[in-house]
This record gives sequence, C-alpha cells and structure tokens, in this order.
Amino acid sequence: MCGIVGAVSTRNIVPLLVQGLQRLEYRGYDSCGVAVHRLVQGSPISQGLQRARSTSRVAELLEQVRTEDLQGLTGIAHTRWATHGAPAVHNAHPHFSYGPGLTAESGKPARVALVHNGIIENYEQLRAKLQDKGYIFASQTDTEVIAHLLDSHYNGDLFDALKATRAELHGAYALAVMHKDEPHRVVGARAGSPLILGVGVDNSEFFLASDAMALAGVTDQIVYLEEGDLVDLQPGRYWIAAKDGHVVLPEQRPVKTVHAHSGAAELGPYRHYMQKEIFEQPRAIGDTLEGIVNIAPELFDGADGTAAWRVFKEIDQVLILACGTSYYSGCTAKYWLEAIAGIPCAVEVASEYRYRTSVPNPRTLVVTITQSGETADTLAALRHAQSLGMTHTLTICNVGSSAMVRECKLAYITRAGVEIGVASTKAFTTQLAGLFLLTLALAQSKGRLSEEKEQQYLTAMRHLPVALQAVLALEPQVISWAEDFAKMQNALFLGRGAHYPIALEGALKLKEISYIHAEAYPAGELKHGPLALVDSAMPVVTVAPNDELLEKLKSNMQEVRARGGVLYVLADAKTNIESEEGMHVIRMPENYGALSPILHVVPLQLLAYHTAVARGTDVDKPRNLAKSVTVE
Repeated sequence: MCGIVGAVSTRNIVPLLVQGLQRLEYRGYDSCGVAVHRLVQGSPISQGLQRARSTSRVAELLEQVRTEDLQGLTGIAHTRWATHGAPAVHNAHPHFSYGPGLTAESGKPARVALVHNGIIENYEQLRAKLQDKGYIFASQTDTEVIAHLLDSHYNGDLFDALKATRAELHGAYALAVMHKDEPHRVVGARAGSPLILGVGVDNSEFFLASDAMALAGVTDQIVYLEEGDLVDLQPGRYWIAAKDGHVVLPEQRPVKTVHAHSGAAELGPYRHYMQKEIFEQPRAIGDTLEGIVNIAPELFDGADGTAAWRVFKEIDQVLILACGTSYYSGCTAKYWLEAIAGIPCAVEVASEYRYRTSVPNPRTLVVTITQSGETADTLAALRHAQSLGMTHTLTICNVGSSAMVRECKLAYITRAGVEIGVASTKAFTTQLAGLFLLTLALAQSKGRLSEEKEQQYLTAMRHLPVALQAVLALEPQVISWAEDFAKMQNALFLGRGAHYPIALEGALKLKEISYIHAEAYPAGELKHGPLALVDSAMPVVTVAPNDELLEKLKSNMQEVRARGGVLYVLADAKTNIESEEGMHVIRMPENYGALSPILHVVPLQLLAYHTAVARGTDVDKPRNLAKSVTVE
C-alpha cells in the first residue's frame, strides 16, 4: 500500500501521474516513485523503462522528474507505506525486473515495471523459487517478488503473463504493470485491494488508480473493478476479464460518473487539515442528516432495492465489525442500541473476528463501519460473517462507491466529505450520527420508539450543528491544556457508560499525532489496576457528562486526587465540578443526553491536535500511519 496511479495516453502522462500522487498524499506514505516508457524527443518511440523514486514528499519527486526531463505516454506511479522493508529508495515502488542474473548495474534495460498495494503472504516461498532461477533481489519487499515472477512468465503477452502470475500469488493485491516490449500497454489486477479504471475523453486515454480522488480533474468516468478482475489498457481500448477468465461485458462493469474532490483543498485560515476537519464537523453532521424529516427504515435501503424494513423485522441482534476509530464509534453505538432499541449488540475488532471460532446467528444484522469502505480487515470480516450464514448486512460508510457499500445489502452514506488528515475526526462524528439514526430506525421497527420520542430525538439531532459550534468555541481553553500535555510522556483518559468509548477515542487521537503514550479505562476500573500509574506526572482526562453515572464518576475522580493525580475534566453544566488546585475544568455548553458523546469527543480532538502542534509533529501525516488501511 498505499496509492497507485497508472495511465496509457497519447500525451505526456508524467504530470498527471505525479498530480495523482499528490492527491493521494492524504492517505499517508513514506516513499514515492514513477516509471514510464521514456520517449525519444519528438517521437512516440520508447527508449525503454525509466523511473524516479524518493523517500521524501511527492513535491521532491516532481523536482526529480523535472530535472531528469522524464516524459512518456505510458506510465505507473505509487506512494508506499512500508510493510516489508524499511522506507528506503531501494524498497520504493515502482520495482523493476531485469531478468535472471541481471541487476540495474548490468547495463541491460529493465524488462518489467510494477507497482503494488497489498501484502503477498507466500512471498518468501516465491522468493526462494525465483532465486533458484537466478533472479537477484535489490529490495526486502514482497512486491519485487511479483515483478520477477511476472518476468519469468512473460512470453510475448503482458496480459497472459499477469494471469499466470496471479495464479501463484496468495494474499491481497492491486497491481499495475508495464513491459519494455509493449510500450503502449498497462495491465492491472485486483484481489482484496481497491483498484479502479478511469476512462478519458473520447477514449483517448485510460487510467488505473487505487482511489477515484487520484483522477479528480482528469476524468470523472470511473469503472469499479471487482474482486479478481484483470484489466488491459491500450491506446483507444480497454477490456476486463473476471476472476474466472471470461471477458466482462460493458454492462457488467458500467462506467459511472464520480465527482471526486481533489485532496489539494484549500486550507483557508487553518494551519493543518486536521484542524480544518475538526471545524468542518457542524457542516458534516448537517450534511449527513440533511433531508431527514422522520425516522424510517427506508433511510437504510440498499442500492439494489433491498428493503431495510424487511431485514429489520427478521433480525434479533446486531454484530458490529470495525477497526480503529470506527471500532470506537461502534462501541458507542452498542450503548444506544441496547438502551434505546432494546437489541443485543456485540462489537468486534474486525481484524480479530474472522480468526476465532464464533457462534453465528442467521438473525443477526451485521453492521460494518468504515470511513473509506475499502478497509481490508473489515471487508474480510464481513465476508467471513457472510460465509457463516449471516446474510443481513448493513454498512455505515463515507464513500458511496466503495467495495463495502457494494458488498452490503443495506447502507447509510455519511457525508463527511474528503478527510485528508490521517487521524479521523469528522468521519468519526458523522459515523456516530449515522449509527444513532440506525438505533432509532431499529427501535421503531421493534415498536420501541413513540412518536413523541422520535420528535425529541430528531429535534436534538437537528440542533447538533449549532451545539458543535458552541463546543468548538472552547478551543482557547483547550489550547491552555495542550501546553501542559506537550510536556508529558503519558496520559490517562477516563469515561463511564457511552462516554468510555469516547475516552478511548481521545487517547487514540493523542497517541496518533502527538506520540504521547495514552490509555483509556472505564473510570470504575481505576482501583482494579490503573490507579498504580497515577502520580503528579500523569495527567488524567475525565469525560464528565451530567448523567446517571455522575456521582460514581466523582468518586473515581477523588481516587485520582488522593494519589496526587492532576485532573483535566470536560464537565457538563450543573455537575458541581469546579476548577481548583489539581483540577482543571472546561465547562461544556449544554447537556445533550444520549447524543452527548458526539459533543464530548470534539474537545478531545482539539486537545490532541494542539498538543501535537506544540510538540512540532507532522499533524496531518503522523509517522508510521496510513489513512486507508487496505492490507491486513
């Protein structure tokens, strides 16, 4: 992983390839590169494969390309997030194969150029086999194995070579490949990792990309490749073969108009995209709830006509599958689903779920939560649940054209818009809004939502954008906290009930972008172990809504103070929690009942952001992390 762009055109394609990489920078990466069939000046004749690679930003790669005057009609490009091998130029994509016994130093031309998202699970066995055949490896990556394997299968037709190569690969991959003997051809494959085809004006050029955003401003005509597809791009034509090898008819993979927005959005008055996205949350929530005048299962109907009300009548429990921040939104929803809808709910970490023996129930509604809709672990967990006979599936997702939406029967599309900062903010709060709507729809279908309650909840949801604006106005107070946190190496977050997952999310945000070690606990668990960590050097952030657990929470806070701990409290009005020595309090503008978690998470986002700024970290692109995790 992380980003792929490829093209076949009648014009110099290098600027578009690099521009595509720039639009994918939001996903996170630690190296980048581009390879082309280099043009003879003023002629369409290729001088062979040539590449440029960098462990710096795409802007540096662009300078390298300009300095070397790299031009070509056919090319592939990549941003890499390291999985096998350190972030280094020799591990960066595109990878070349020169043939058995040959390396770049041999003076012979490269025969294969390849970029790859995903992980090849049997790469060690393939590597040993290829070394026996004389292939010399210049990197520690699993990707170079594919390049050499494809070279070993090449017999005059690149598509046939890719087909033979695919048969030996175990794992997840999206591939784009070129060969020196076919200078006007790019072939690609998708298995477990996203890949799309872009169709240019008048069919004069075609593109491959891991994300439609890479092609924003170049083409909005997109074909979504399906699992197991192979694709062949040539001047004036393309064709797709399905997993079973048969050629796919155009109506089976229709061209869709997709209006992707460039990742190079203007920052405006903000210092970082994360800050901008935190402040976009009132708009994002408003957009996500736009047009909803009443609660109805129809809000979740599938694109294929699957009626949500029929599904909701047939289910008697919910299973939520998600990773990372999305998992914490699911944990919050569990409290809502059981308290409001009266439906038992289990929440599973997607990356763990399919590797344990579970007890399937065909009357389960399987709910996946994902910002991108391409998260490999969550997709795999969904397919595992389906294989166990749990066919009632629904996704809460921010990308309506994603694999997750296509594979689930029902869906609710949030409208967070493009999120560029790696640490999720507005995607999380819009997920919570979608999950609360799902809770109400299920409550209604089970006869547990009166008209009066429905209107109360709807009124509260419509007021969320205004309430969020009031919370964002607390930023100056949060900045004063951040000045303290920037000096710390550890932090503890506490919450109770539905606010415990919010504490988990707050700790995750601080870890992700400030690199401060942070943990979150249910406040009642303090005396069962974590209290041993509390001293004057351990700040303790406490989420304190005015709810039925408040008095219990106050007791937990006293446990911290008695051990010399310093508290930082987000308190609702009328909690009677006041600032004093060892107790820093930020007063939330209003109590928001069941929807309170959506408000309380925002100051925690701001705390993480301003702490990271004070520590001088790369807020939007934290080390070692990628935005869209498309490998297991």
